[in-house]
Amino acid sequence: MENRNVILAIVLSLGILLGYDYFFVQPKRAIEAQRQAANTAQQTTPPSSPSSSSPAAIPRPGDAHLPGAQPEAPGTQTSASLAEVLSKSPRITISSPRLHGSIALRGARLDDLTLADYHQGLSPKTPEIMLLSPRGRKGAYFAEFGWTGNGVKVPTSDTLWTADRTTLTPQTPVTLTWNNGQGLTFSRTIALDENYMFTISQKVQNTSNAPVTLNSYGLISRWGTPKTTGYFILHEGPLGVFDGTLKEVKYKDLKKDPKMEQTTTGGWIGFTDKYWLAALVPDQKEKVDTRFVHRLDGGIDKYQTDYLGAPMTVAPGASISTQDRIFAGAKEVKLLDAYKEKLGIARFDLAIDFGWFYFLTKPIFYTLIWFNEHLGNFGLAILSLTVLIKLALFPLANKSYRAMSKMKKLQPEMKKLQERFKEDKSRLNQEMMALYKREKANPAAGCLPMVVQIPVFFALYKVLFVTIEMRHAPFYGWIHDLSAPDPTSVFNLFGLIPWSPPAFLLIGAWPLIMGITMWLQQRLNPQPADPIQAKMFMFLPVVFTFMLAHFPAGLVIYWSWNNSLSILQQWVIMRRAGVKP
Repeated sequence: MENRNVILAIVLSLGILLGYDYFFVQPKRAIEAQRQAANTAQQTTPPSSPSSSSPAAIPRPGDAHLPGAQPEAPGTQTSASLAEVLSKSPRITISSPRLHGSIALRGARLDDLTLADYHQGLSPKTPEIMLLSPRGRKGAYFAEFGWTGNGVKVPTSDTLWTADRTTLTPQTPVTLTWNNGQGLTFSRTIALDENYMFTISQKVQNTSNAPVTLNSYGLISRWGTPKTTGYFILHEGPLGVFDGTLKEVKYKDLKKDPKMEQTTTGGWIGFTDKYWLAALVPDQKEKVDTRFVHRLDGGIDKYQTDYLGAPMTVAPGASISTQDRIFAGAKEVKLLDAYKEKLGIARFDLAIDFGWFYFLTKPIFYTLIWFNEHLGNFGLAILSLTVLIKLALFPLANKSYRAMSKMKKLQPEMKKLQERFKEDKSRLNQEMMALYKREKANPAAGCLPMVVQIPVFFALYKVLFVTIEMRHAPFYGWIHDLSAPDPTSVFNLFGLIPWSPPAFLLIGAWPLIMGITMWLQQRLNPQPADPIQAKMFMFLPVVFTFMLAHFPAGLVIYWSWNNSLSILQQWVIMRRAGVKP
C-alpha cells in the first residue's frame, strides 16, 4: 500500500502500450496471392434472366446486364490519361467553388469529381483530391441513378442523354432527357448546392396506351480494393445507416460474403475513406432495398452499394417522379451535422468514426473549433482546451495533490517503519495502514487525475485522427500538420545531420519535451521505497517518449502542456502544505 501508485501505474502503462500496439499502430497489410482463373470464374456474377411474372425477379442494379455492372474484359482498367478516358463521352462540366469535374452524357454517370479545397500534400501546389473517377481508369469510382423494370426499355450505361445546358453550377441545375421510342420520356434534373450534395430529381412521362411499372435505383461502384490506413480504430469501406442503426462492412468481409441485403426506411448507404465520403441518400420517407455487393470481374475486385425503390406504376398519360441525393466530398463535421438537421438525413453524422467516446469526442471537437475561430490556430486551440480541462478537473486535482503532499510528508515515518519491520511484511502492512488511518492519508488519491485523463486523451486522439478539419492544420515552427507525428528526430540533431533515421528512432522535439515534463512531474510525486519500483518509474518517461513519438503532434503537445500545468499546480500546493518539492 505504501507504493500506492505502482500497481495502477504499471497496469495503465501496459494497457496503453498494448492498446497502442493493437488499436493504433498500422497493422501489416497481407499481400494477397494472385487469384487463379477458376476463382475468377467462380466469383464473377453471371447474367440473370428475370421473369416478368414475378416481382422478385425485377433486375437489381448490379445485375450483369444493368448500367454500371457489365462484365469487363481483362485489362479494361488501363493507364490511359484522364483526358483520354473523359473524351470518350460528351460531358457536362461541373463548376462550383468547392467541386469541379464533369458528368458523362453517355450513361448520365457522375464519374469525374475533384475537391477544390483539398490537396494530396501540405503544399497547395500538390494535386487536388480526386474523389470520383471514370471507368477505364485504374480505381474507377462512380455513381449512377436510373430505372429498372421488366419488359421495359430503360436507360442503360450506353444511353446518350440530351442536356439543356453545358455547365452545372449551384445556381444552374442541368436537366437530361431521353425518349425510349416506346412512349416513355425519361428526364433527370441534377442540382448541386454550395458544398457536396447533389439532388437527383427523376421523372418518367408515359405517352403510350399501356401502364408501365418501374423501380428507381441508385448505385455507387468502386473498382479495385482501395488502400486504407489500416487502423483498427477507423472504419474505411462500405457503410450505411438502416432504420437508424449504423452498419459498417470491411472490404475483406464483403469478399467472403459477396451480397449483404437490408430493407430500410430512411438512412443512407455508400463508401467512406478516412476523410472522404460518397453516399447515396434515398428519399427518407420511402422504403428501399439496399445492398452491399462484391464481384470479381476480369481480375478486378468490384464493390457496389445500391438501393432499389418500391415499384411505381405510371398510367397512360401520367407521370411518376422521385427525388434522391448523393453526397460526394469531404467529411466536414459541421457540414454533415447541417445536412442531418436541414435535410433530415438519419444519423448522417455517423459517417465520421468518432468511436466509443462519441459523447466526449464531439464536444471536444466543437470546443477546438470555437477556440480556433477566436485564436486562428488549432495548436493554440489545443493549449486553450488543455487549460479548460485543467480548470474543470481542478477540484479533483487539488484534492489529489494535497493527498500526495501529505503522503510525501509521511515518507520519513514510512521509511522508519520499513526499516523496523523489514523482516515482517505482514506487520509492516498493518503498521502502514495504521499510519494512513491516523494521519488520514489516502495512498490511492494521487491516481485519480491520471485515470480521469485517459478518456480525454483517447477522445482528443480521435479528433486529431479522423476529422478533416485537423488535416494539415499547422502550429508554429516545425509543426506543419498537427494530425501527423512530429517530423523531427533527436538522432539526427533535428535535421542538422544529413541522415534519415529509421521509423523507431523518429523521436521529435515535442515527444522529447513531453518525456522531460513527465519526468519532472514524477520527481514531485512521493517516491517508492523499493529501489526496483523506483527504477521502473524512472523508465516510464522513456517508454512514453518512444511510444508517443508516433502519435499526432497535437496530442503530444496536449500532453506536454498538461504535464507543465500539473507541475506548476502541484508545486504550488506542495509549497503551501509545507512540503519541499
